Amino acid sequence: MVSIKMIAEKCKVSTATVSKALNNHQDISEKTKEKIRKAAEELGYFPNAAARALKTNRSYNIGVLFEEEAGSGLTHEYFSGVLNGLKVQVEKQGYDLTFINTCFDKRKMSYLDHCRYRNFDGVAIVCCDDFGAPEVVELMNSDMPVVTVDYVHQNCTAVLSNNIQGMEDLVRYIYDKGHRQIAYIHGQKASYVTKDRLASFYRVMDELGVDVPDEYVREANYLETKGAAEHTRELLALREPPTCIIYPDDTSLIGGMNVILESGMRIPEDISIAGYDGIRMSQLFYPKLTTIRQDVDLIGSEAARRLISAIEKPKTTLVERVVIEGVLLPGQSVGVIPTSTTNQY
Repeated sequence: MVSIKMIAEKCKVSTATVSKALNNHQDISEKTKEKIRKAAEELGYFPNAAARALKTNRSYNIGVLFEEEAGSGLTHEYFSGVLNGLKVQVEKQGYDLTFINTCFDKRKMSYLDHCRYRNFDGVAIVCCDDFGAPEVVELMNSDMPVVTVDYVHQNCTAVLSNNIQGMEDLVRYIYDKGHRQIAYIHGQKASYVTKDRLASFYRVMDELGVDVPDEYVREANYLETKGAAEHTRELLALREPPTCIIYPDDTSLIGGMNVILESGMRIPEDISIAGYDGIRMSQLFYPKLTTIRQDVDLIGSEAARRLISAIEKPKTTLVERVVIEGVLLPGQSVGVIPTSTTNQY
């Protein structure tokens, strides 16, 4: 391992001069600093993490809370994209990531205790089963810098996809295709994301003057095909079935799509469908899926930037709500209905 002494010998200066130059002290000339930095780079020098932590009072390590209730874990395309964006930006700014857990040496500890034990500089809450759980609230209310993804808390900066605008864009697109009987199978009502999307759905339908029967709005788990399939079967059996069904996400939509195809119906000739998230698979379907693509990389990288800014510049940090825009992917799964037609069945 390359040491400061080796750099000093190469540059023919003292180790104290090397240390001052690498730490950008003002009593060292720019010419000497440049010479020493160049030598350090050529030799492949890396500062000792423990020494840097003592000097800066920071660990350069960020904790990540990731509890994904659907059971997909790191294979969850939305959250894996967010985590990748977070990881790339964090590493670019000289930090490491460590996942938070609540067990150490066979003993149970809170999230906050684990963060303090690991001496994290800050925490990114990317996904959590229950944001209202006492130990999650304790972490968000602590003096540790925390950023949340897709959840708003008064003490933390939140980075969110614009679910309100995304749902509005999707509904208006479907409406412009002539649909007036639009059903929405949404995710869990307790989810902050669902609350925004559901409110936006009702608001836009109201603005468009379209009545939404209670039986058209149903709840199913995100990323779970079984619930979406059951509700699709029930919607199709209604005396006046919808002409278009919006699903919680592109993955759960597969369950509904299978029911439609098994019943002998065609998409979009007999019924239209739309998803949400814009996962890669959605654009490989036939017909290509109409959906909203969320900018997961930007959500992750923006969360990292905001968190590191709070760590490094606490006096200038504001608690903010950062909204990242999504993009409508028109696809081919929403067909055209003549506006004079009230029901295609």
